[in-house]
Amino acid sequence: VELALWDTAGQEDYDRLRPLSYPDTDVILMCFSVDSPDSLENIPEKWTPEVKHFCPNVPIILVGNKKDLRTDPNTIRDLAKMKQEPVKPQEGRAMAEKINAFAY
Repeated sequence: VELALWDTAGQEDYDRLRPLSYPDTDVILMCFSVDSPDSLENIPEKWTPEVKHFCPNVPIILVGNKKDLRTDPNTIRDLAKMKQEPVKPQEGRAMAEKINAFAY
């Protein structure tokens, strides 16, 4: 088994270079941060269209990172200042369903 992981840069500056990492992809681990609801919003708006364009028929696994911060008081307080809250498990599952992810 050969495993190679590519952490692609999300900044717009890399939009033209990122497609170079897609050939021969067998699975996409599409990640968002539980302490950043905006990162979950980027899944259907930015990442899913790009991945489906360059990697049609490649399975997507949606991954929620930093789940330990879901109950962290500082994280909850900081997000509340912006009228946000940590991403709930059911929101991640709903997003996985929305983008037709293989798993969450």
